[in-house]
Amino acid sequence: MDLSERKLKILQAIISDFIRTAEPVGSRTLSRNYDLGISPATIRNEMSDLEELGYLTHPHTSSGRVPSEKAYRLYVNELMKKRELTDEEKRVISERLRSNVNELDNLMQRAAHVLSEITKLTSFAITPEKAQDTLKYINLIPVDEHTVVLMLVSESGKVSNASVHMDKPVSEKALKILAKTMTYNYRGKTLSEALTFDIIKSFKADAESMAMFQKNIVPNFLKTLEDMLNVDLYMDGLSNIFSLPEYNDLGRAKTFLEMMSNRDDLTKTLLNRENGVIITIGHENEDETLSDCSLITATYHVDGKMVGKIGVIGPTRMRYGEVTSVVEYLTDNISKAFMITEGDDDDDG
Repeated sequence: MDLSERKLKILQAIISDFIRTAEPVGSRTLSRNYDLGISPATIRNEMSDLEELGYLTHPHTSSGRVPSEKAYRLYVNELMKKRELTDEEKRVISERLRSNVNELDNLMQRAAHVLSEITKLTSFAITPEKAQDTLKYINLIPVDEHTVVLMLVSESGKVSNASVHMDKPVSEKALKILAKTMTYNYRGKTLSEALTFDIIKSFKADAESMAMFQKNIVPNFLKTLEDMLNVDLYMDGLSNIFSLPEYNDLGRAKTFLEMMSNRDDLTKTLLNRENGVIITIGHENEDETLSDCSLITATYHVDGKMVGKIGVIGPTRMRYGEVTSVVEYLTDNISKAFMITEGDDDDDG
């Protein structure tokens, strides 16, 4: 590190003050609000050095300085202190995740909402491609004489339903037998394998039943499998940007919203990120549209397996220590919350 302890203290004070106020920081402010033990003149000299070293920038309309991306990177790597969540915040996270959630998709929507609510930023939760996810069980639930709900459940907790119209009435007993047979044939197969598996050859049934099964259920079954392979991206808190000074400029706010609406590109960006807790700042983001944003993502697990990512996106002036603490605590609790709901599902299966 090429900075003296004094420069580091001044830089940390500037970053903390700017994150809190969104106002450029001057030497008088630092001298008045922080116990640095040096004169305003010495602070000014150190700030000039920090600017020359690329850690500060000098807005034309102000005599104060603001941190650069280089400063934020140093802050995140060396100076950031994670904030311990309050008991109330922990309680809210635990209760929200475990309240009325019966499948992984619902859980991740809830997680994204809680994350945006606490951080006051735009949040997201993403589940990766399910090609290697395996089927757990299949159910066929009668609604009326000619309508059946086809339900597929995977090991990761993904649940997909399809309403199937039957040409002829089917008894509940016949549906139960068919569901058990399908579960027997498909349990443990990946979703990709299931799409190429010859389900017709694996069944031994009378010609009339097989004809109806092949005509009504198989097409819906295959379509539901394809849907389960898709990536799910849940976003929350888009309107939070309007409370941030960075987006007082409507043009910049519009650009941010347009960027968030391009779900395919955003999903690709998130899927390509490394696992673990990853913080990228400004131009560190591979996508140029994120060049004035910071992105914090974390990997969440279910049953010890990496399942997907959750995180926030916002301006580079972000409460990194606080947001990172919330994201980490949330990911730790996702697995615990799903273990409870999965236990309930097993009782039903």
